[in-house]
Amino acid sequence: MPWYHIDIHCRPDSLEAIEASLQAAGAQAIMLYDAQDQPLLEPGPGETPLWDDIKATGLFSADININAVMQQLQTQWPEYTITQSELAEQNWTRAWMDHYHPMQFADRLWICPTTITPPDPDAVNVMLDPGMAFGTGTHPTTAMCLQWLGQHNVQGCNVIDYGCGSGVLAIAALKLGAQQAHCIDNDPQALIATEENAIRIGIAKDSITFTLPELTPPAADIVIANILASALINLAPALSQLVKPCRQLILSGILADQAESVIAAYAKQFSFEPLQCQQEWVCLSARKRA
Repeated sequence: MPWYHIDIHCRPDSLEAIEASLQAAGAQAIMLYDAQDQPLLEPGPGETPLWDDIKATGLFSADININAVMQQLQTQWPEYTITQSELAEQNWTRAWMDHYHPMQFADRLWICPTTITPPDPDAVNVMLDPGMAFGTGTHPTTAMCLQWLGQHNVQGCNVIDYGCGSGVLAIAALKLGAQQAHCIDNDPQALIATEENAIRIGIAKDSITFTLPELTPPAADIVIANILASALINLAPALSQLVKPCRQLILSGILADQAESVIAAYAKQFSFEPLQCQQEWVCLSARKRA
């Protein structure tokens, strides 16, 4: 049986009321999309950022009177464009996973969905599906951090993953031979997701910790922070203290035109290496001076 989509292009200030209208009309699920290709980055504490132009999509079952629902919504929201489309029944989990493929970083590191046999069984394979938390390697900011890990010897190192999201960076570091990983995030859901992923992958409990930013661990050999440029600048004193002398700092989540400002915030204590670029994003790696 088919399902129906109803799309409403709206402003953020109307979104709550539109979601209520879709729910009252019988929507089984509501999804939000960017209608104008506007970047939306990882939020800060307590923030719920929205695009300036939103497409709110309600999913309706086939047994509903879709024409009556359309008429009702168009009467309620005459200022907005409202469209409908038919959606064929299918295995949604399978269709979603078909868009997620193994990804290789450097020569020896792969991030693979759990439903697919790793292309290189002898490589370091992190079996991880996309979920609620930020970061599974598909975004350039995460990909460049994974590329750095895959290219460097992290054997026996202590690693801090600051803004851990799904925990993919900490888990990858441990799979590559790091001795200890400390995962830090201001979102409790991210810490829960990271712990669940670590357990599912078989990471030893005594090799990984999960904490809020207020409970920072001792200084580490490698600190990776894949968050917003503005947060990286504000956190420069705190993140600098987390890096041991002569050891590495990796900063990502930075647009190309923000790199100079981020470098300036850390330049007194760190020597920066050539930046890594992917699309409009850059990743910075630096070594702390003795």
